[in-house]
Amino acid sequence: QVRLVESGGGLVEPGGSLRLSCSASGNIFGISRLGWYRQAPGKQRELVASISNIGNTTYADSAKGRTTISRNIAKNSVYLEMNSLQPDDTAVYYCNAFCLGRDYWGQGTQVTVSS
Repeated sequence: QVRLVESGGGLVEPGGSLRLSCSASGNIFGISRLGWYRQAPGKQRELVASISNIGNTTYADSAKGRTTISRNIAKNSVYLEMNSLQPDDTAVYYCNAFCLGRDYWGQGTQVTVSS
């Protein structure tokens, strides 16, 4: 079992930035990949960015150039920084861990981009 707890998010003005944090606990030694997904109202959950246990990163096209995913191994944490936010970035953002063939999810944190 892996437990994920997100923090950050909230209301952001257009053009602003966000920083989300996710702390993992439990069977963390089996985690091969950590990532961030988001789900907007009426839409499917989609990948924003992921980072493997050897540091390889993947970004959605919509996130490239304005997003950075990073991790702190000592703190068992993964972070998401996103700039130039627009209303289309409004969604619930979920932390994800892929561990021993199974996906684990955090409870999600709401990000609303609005003036």
